[in-house]
Amino acid sequence: MNLSTLLKVFDTVSSLWEPRKTDPEVWSSEKDKGVSQSGPSGFAEQLELRLTNVVVAALKEAFDRDHQRLELERAHLEEQRRRADEAIRRELQRQSIDREIGRLRFLAVTALAGWIASVIVLVMRLGAISIASRTMLGIGSLLMLASLAVAFMTETRISNSVAEDLQSPPTGGSGNLPLWLLVAGLALLAVSLLL
Repeated sequence: MNLSTLLKVFDTVSSLWEPRKTDPEVWSSEKDKGVSQSGPSGFAEQLELRLTNVVVAALKEAFDRDHQRLELERAHLEEQRRRADEAIRRELQRQSIDREIGRLRFLAVTALAGWIASVIVLVMRLGAISIASRTMLGIGSLLMLASLAVAFMTETRISNSVAEDLQSPPTGGSGNLPLWLLVAGLALLAVSLLL
């Protein structure tokens, strides 16, 4: 039984009893008779009271059911909001990890290209460059190889942490190390070419 049906029942019952009380002739005749007719009017009042109690109980049950339904809907919406927030957080984390891996790959490719360039310079100008230039070129080449190795190790560590579903990628201070090694190696390569 839904709320609108209960309200219709309540309106019908109240309209049946209402004309009896509002009719002036009936009201005055009941007043005159007093206690002598308390039997039938007592029965009518009991019937009216019982019907009112039934309607009130039905309305209360309907309101309680609606309240429980609203609470369930509220809990369901809260769960959906929590899941959406979690999905957004995971997507932002995934994008951050993808950017970090892309940056490390770019540093690795740049370090490899710098190392190849230093080897080409060393082979082409082996007799024409001084010992200091050779030393700087060798150290620069080693720094670029170290940058390449650290970039690959950091990328592997990040990939493993994602595979293990860790909360954040562990760069552990080695995230910028490939960049500094690459910059130092390229700087030594440039200085060795100027000498």
